[in-house]
Amino acid sequence: MKIVGVAACTAGIAHTYIAREKLMKGAQARGHEIHVETQGTIGIENKLIQEQIQSADLVILAVDIKIGGEERFKNKKIVRVPTATVIKAPVQFMEKVEKELSVSK
Repeated sequence: MKIVGVAACTAGIAHTYIAREKLMKGAQARGHEIHVETQGTIGIENKLIQEQIQSADLVILAVDIKIGGEERFKNKKIVRVPTATVIKAPVQFMEKVEKELSVSK
């Protein structure tokens, strides 16, 4: 599965980057292709490009705040979770997402 995502915490520092790393590791461990941008105190990093968004099967928003540019994901399947969810159990989170997606097909 191709996944894009955004990670953003309230302070925009540590949890943002930890969530990005864990989300990427969890998805890769399950065999998925993933690209994740961060939105924090220093702005947007690893900004998603339109081609990545268009080819994505799923958008994961690991966010604790309102993010900018959410309209880019219009007409995409979106899973929204707090950063703590992907930080604590990234592989289990991905397994749950996979299960929910297979049920909704």
